[in-house]
Amino acid sequence: MPTEPGLRERKKERTRAALVDAAADLFDRKGYDETTVAEIAAAAEVSTRTFFSYFRTKEEVLFADNAERLRIAQAEIRLRHPGEGPADVLLRTAQRIFATSTFSNELFARLAPVRVRLILASPALQGYALRLLLSGQTDLARGLREAFPDDLDEVTAAAMVGSFIGALVAVMMQLLAELPDPERAILVDQEQLLAGLQRGMQVAVAGLAAAGPPPAP
Repeated sequence: MPTEPGLRERKKERTRAALVDAAADLFDRKGYDETTVAEIAAAAEVSTRTFFSYFRTKEEVLFADNAERLRIAQAEIRLRHPGEGPADVLLRTAQRIFATSTFSNELFARLAPVRVRLILASPALQGYALRLLLSGQTDLARGLREAFPDDLDEVTAAAMVGSFIGALVAVMMQLLAELPDPERAILVDQEQLLAGLQRGMQVAVAGLAAAGPPPAP
């Protein structure tokens, strides 16, 4: 039946959402280290085996929206518009990510403040987040290089992506440090965070544009 794949996908998405929601609740109430995969599966009313068909680890649940953000970013970079330079593409990509991110998704709006609090308190999770960031930067740099094969080499593409993302991370950390309740910042201070990140993006893009492409060998 033509409707079966659609029904199957919706069921899978509901199960995945139930696992993320259960994990967010348990991480919030019990703590990350104290929560087991079996408890998350039970709270979502599925088996532990089902959990592992969606996520390999607890860390993956905590960062469940990372793969989707990376997919959106890669798609945006491939959609190079006429007249755009590399810095313009990075700015548009970041704006797209923010427009479709945690702020507009009820499920991940619930997970995000829990994640912020846990990352701030756990060196292990900080390391995991850094590995995700570095892996994502590598993928995005490769995509930017492919979008501008005549303008960028691998090193310059990596430097541009790293500089841009580094600026956004630095701005985010500074904004969180200025807030009395940083783990709730994503829910309570959305406008302040977005405005600060927009400023950070503009500063980063201005610097990248001023640097220009590398000299021809």
